[in-house]
Order: sequence, then C-alpha cells, then structure tokens
Amino acid sequence: MSIIEQAAKRLEELRRAGIEVPVVPMPTGAPAAAGRALPTPLPVAPAELAPTVNADLEQAVARRSREVVIDLARLEREGYLVPSQARSKLAEQMRIIKRPLLANANGDSGQTIPRANLIQVVSAMPEEGKTFFAINLAMSIAMEVDHHVLLVDADVLRPSVLRRLGVEPAPGLLDVLQSKDLPLSDVLLRTNVEKLSILPAGAANQKSTELLASAAMSNLLDELAAKYSDRIIVFDAPPLIPTTESRVLASHVGQVVMVVEAEKTTHSVVTQAYAAVAQCPVVLSVLNKCQNKGASDAYGYYYSA
Repeated sequence: MSIIEQAAKRLEELRRAGIEVPVVPMPTGAPAAAGRALPTPLPVAPAELAPTVNADLEQAVARRSREVVIDLARLEREGYLVPSQARSKLAEQMRIIKRPLLANANGDSGQTIPRANLIQVVSAMPEEGKTFFAINLAMSIAMEVDHHVLLVDADVLRPSVLRRLGVEPAPGLLDVLQSKDLPLSDVLLRTNVEKLSILPAGAANQKSTELLASAAMSNLLDELAAKYSDRIIVFDAPPLIPTTESRVLASHVGQVVMVVEAEKTTHSVVTQAYAAVAQCPVVLSVLNKCQNKGASDAYGYYYSA
C-alpha cells in the first residue's frame, strides 16, 4: 500500500471516528508535471492538531475492536468443541453438518440463496441444545481456512452465549437497533479464537420483537450479509414455539438449522416449528442428544424440505 493510500485509509478512519479534519488545498499556481494532472487535494491535519488527532484515533480504534478472552479449557471440560480438538469425534460430526451450510454460503450448491451466509440456529422448545450447537458450529467454522465467523446472541429474551463463553455482559444487538449513533463495529467483540467474533444480545428491551422486525434490523442484516461477505454469521435465536422473535428473524436469513432433542420433542411440536420457518429457503435439521446402538452421539442430522 502506497503512502497516499495509507493516508487516505487513515483519514477515512478519522471520519468514521467522528474527527473533523480540515482540507488544505493545493497551491493554485503549482505547475503540473508534463502529461500529468495535479493530484486531488487531500484532507490534512495541521501539525498542532496531530497529537490530539492521533490520540483520538487510537482511542476510537481501541473502542471499536475490544478483545475478550474465552476460557477454552473450561469449554473443553464442559464438552464444547475447541480448536485443539480438531480431530475429535465432535469435530468430525460438526464437519458433516457444516459442509452443506458452507456450500450454500459459498454458492457451490447449485442454487442461488439470498443472504446464505446468515445462518439461524433455532429449536422448537427451550432446553433442546440450540445454544450448545450454535457455539459448536461457530467454533467449527472458525477452524476453517477460508472463513471467519460472527456468533450473534439473538436470543434477546434469555441471552446465554456470553455467560457460557465466560465473557462479561456487553452492549450488542438491541443497543445497535435502538441507537442510530451506535455503529455495529462498536459492539463487535474479537476473541482469542483467531477467526471468531461475537455480537452480544445487548440490553434487554420490552420491544425486542418490534426491534427485530424493524427497518433497522433489516438494514443491519443487509450490512452483515454484504459488508462481511467473507464471514459466516451464526445467530443463536430464541425457541420458536413460546416466542415470536425467531419467526421474524427467519424471514431475513438464508439458512435455518433446527435443533431437535431426540426422544423428547414431539412430532406435533416439530411440525409447528417447521411451519414457523417455512419462509426460509433452506432448513437443515439436527437431531441432538441421540443414542446410536449404545454409543453416545452428540448429533445426527437430516434435511427438511
């Protein structure tokens, strides 16, 4: 990157941070080199403002890219997938499950799916293992060579992603939807897993359903799908039957993963859950906590039309 390109990038960061930088025009009498036009004037910070500008920029960058530490040893003890378990049985199961999801997101499945990089993880009822699965799916995608993953705690009524990862509560999704002055980049959390970021649920709000159904949410999803096109976005969403938030979100994402607890969730309840996400173009179903001939398996999987 040239010096001019670096300067332009830095100035753009200043603008996004809300720092006004005056423009110093080119001298009107300066001659152009033969066959070459004068360069376009660039905004330049006066020397006396440089220390303040640099300090403000550093603060803005630090504020926008806060890093949190996930206790990976504790996660492993609790049965979650972690990067050090790349050859474990759970890792292999997650590879099988994530392949069709990634193929759809990459456009390799032979069908065009809008917002295919937005994946919603749901269940019909609480306690079926959807958050456990969503975290494992995000961890598995973070282990990919060509993908980054953003895990969104969209279970805004009972958020648990940060608690399970051992991270303190922080502003997030609902805060961005409520405030036009709060950029998404201000609430994204980087983690000690190289390709994994987190978007917390944010402060509880009585109008959570309306916020998820708002134009602000639609615009945010457009931003996530387009601006972060190299990133897979995994939403841990509320259960479908007792809430309405997941039904609203399902109308905006490209893929849904339905987590069903084996030998517990009834056929009629699952049927209702499928009907609630019928508008989503792709639904992948995962049978959780299933037993296979005496051997304990975390997941089975099958497709729903």
